[in-house]
Amino acid sequence: MLVKLLKNGRLLRFLIILVLCFSNLLAEAQYFYLAQNRKRVTIPFQLVRNMIIVRVKINDKGPFNFILDTGVGIMIITDPCVGDSLNLSNTRTIKLSGFGEGEEYEATVAPYLKVEMHGINSFGVSAAILKKDNFGLSAYAGMPIHGLLGYEFFNALQVKFNFSDSTLVAYRPDQVVKFKKSYKIPITIQDNKPFVLVPMKLSDGTIVNTKLVLDLGAGHPLLINNTTKTNGHPSKCISANLGLGFSGPITGVISRMQEIEFGKYKFKDVLASFPDEQSFNPLYANADHDGNLGLGILKRFTFIMDYPHNAIYVKPNSDIKRPFEHDMSGMQYYAAGDDYKHIIIERVEPGSAADVIGIQKDDEILDINFKPVSKMSLEEIDEIFKSRDDRSLLIGVSRNNKESFKVLTLKRRI
Repeated sequence: MLVKLLKNGRLLRFLIILVLCFSNLLAEAQYFYLAQNRKRVTIPFQLVRNMIIVRVKINDKGPFNFILDTGVGIMIITDPCVGDSLNLSNTRTIKLSGFGEGEEYEATVAPYLKVEMHGINSFGVSAAILKKDNFGLSAYAGMPIHGLLGYEFFNALQVKFNFSDSTLVAYRPDQVVKFKKSYKIPITIQDNKPFVLVPMKLSDGTIVNTKLVLDLGAGHPLLINNTTKTNGHPSKCISANLGLGFSGPITGVISRMQEIEFGKYKFKDVLASFPDEQSFNPLYANADHDGNLGLGILKRFTFIMDYPHNAIYVKPNSDIKRPFEHDMSGMQYYAAGDDYKHIIIERVEPGSAADVIGIQKDDEILDINFKPVSKMSLEEIDEIFKSRDDRSLLIGVSRNNKESFKVLTLKRRI
């Protein structure tokens, strides 16, 4: 099951255990392989709001935009129109539930799709097709998003990610991949997800050893759940609406971890999300891991995800020392319209910089410092709103077809 969390201008994702719903399908081999006995294939990707997006063809249709997500155990088609276009037969309907409070959702199980990227083919790949797009990933990304691709893409390949040129290189599992000056970190594959052991220093100086999912589909640096049962979340934190899960809203707090160790690399003052336990489906609240480590940390490296050999190989890139900053505006927003050029306020945090100057839910942001947002990407807007404490911005806002200008002074809240 998938959980989308919107925070800090990033997409946050909780883990979902799809194995319970798809145990029969997952018992059969599902994997990707390089076409025509090639040793390696290079594929471009887009990094959009901390999501790795690749182009995929399904049953010779498309291409479609899919998020690579090691936190899901089976391919998920989130756009029902894609499922309709495939004219599938021999499907069955299941119900999905997850974090949050609310009802279950229906999905269609579609086995044995032909899924292709340039130079990469699939074998026996199945998918869950949502009957309703509950998550609005396209609006969040500002571009069409059609689904998520997880375990089956990684289980029989070595995959190298380079964020400096936005490319991934897939290698056959029997290849010896030379990756100079990289550092090997052991991982384990459990429930079709990669896990890593990460020591953490809490705000009170306590050292805890955590078991985290390496989650490419999570835009945040860290999400911590089980550790809070014994240690509680840090006292210095801000309340936050962390987003929407399969079964409703996710609430919690955002704080900072004093220090974490990822292999031989140490990070200080790392932003961490702590969801409220009452927002959990009990199955996940009692999971045998402590949370996940997301792309907010992983994108600071060039790395090879190597499921066949139970390892990730990492080499720091130019972002390794970049500080972890949270949104300083207090606004959550999404892209609307056929061209995704209208930036609409989804939520305003009480007491935040935006709240103080009277910005409200459903307002539309027209421009920032006289530059139209229609000429900016959502990532550019995100970076402006977390750029500098006490920075003043002139924001053009439309409400009920009336335009006005407001001075927004950014405030670091955590």
